Amino acid sequence: MSRDAQITLPWADGDYVFRLGWGELELLQEACGVGPYVVLNRLYDDSWKMGDISHTIRLGLIGGGMKPVDALKKVRAYVETRPPMENLIFAKGILQAGLVGAEDEKVGEHGAANPEGSPSTIFPTEDSDLPPSTETAP
Repeated sequence: MSRDAQITLPWADGDYVFRLGWGELELLQEACGVGPYVVLNRLYDDSWKMGDISHTIRLGLIGGGMKPVDALKKVRAYVETRPPMENLIFAKGILQAGLVGAEDEKVGEHGAANPEGSPSTIFPTEDSDLPPSTETAP
């Protein structure tokens, strides 16, 4: 994932770049009849509709640089002829990248928000010399 909402995934018959920028998110909103965050919620809470999956993938391909006619052909071949659950995870990832658009930081990596061994990764009472409490509150 990158900060511009671009994500490359191994999907269908190769590795493809997907991106849902502002314009694609507006088209998704129009195609699905609800805002993109509602679509994302539906994808995660299993109340999705068929178009939530296919439109997300198609528009993600277009935003990633594929010609609209080629994106439609790919979706017809690899989404609309397959069981929807095969593509659900891809739709989730593409839409989440479009809405969040930031790379996950890993603990311990250089430049990470909270590197291993920094004072903020140690629990405040971890090094306490006090005995553990065995009393229960009244």
